[in-house]
Amino acid sequence: MKKYEALMILDTGAKEDSQKDILARVKKDIEQAGGRVEKIEELGPRPFSYVTSKKTSGFYVNVLFQAPEKALKDLTAKFHLDTELYRWQFTEVIPEPKMKPKKKKKLEAAAAAAKA
Repeated sequence: MKKYEALMILDTGAKEDSQKDILARVKKDIEQAGGRVEKIEELGPRPFSYVTSKKTSGFYVNVLFQAPEKALKDLTAKFHLDTELYRWQFTEVIPEPKMKPKKKKKLEAAAAAAKA
């Protein structure tokens, strides 16, 4: 399973209760697709830079999850049917490469020499 990050814009109007319902539905959809949600970060309401479809703002949410690659197609199909999800974008989270101790020491020594 790969690790993904999904930035979502919810179309909630002004209802705070609907945000929790939508997020619960999104979490359930990810789990049904074979994934596992690690973290849901609510970024809050934000205005759009330009008005689209008579909307001026949306509620932004960042979801960190693990899922198989084929799950993204299933999730995209489900999210297209959900009228309360305005926009979403999946991004694969690439882990930082692990450095060998020798290279790390050389980089630290070079950084210390540059400061001096």
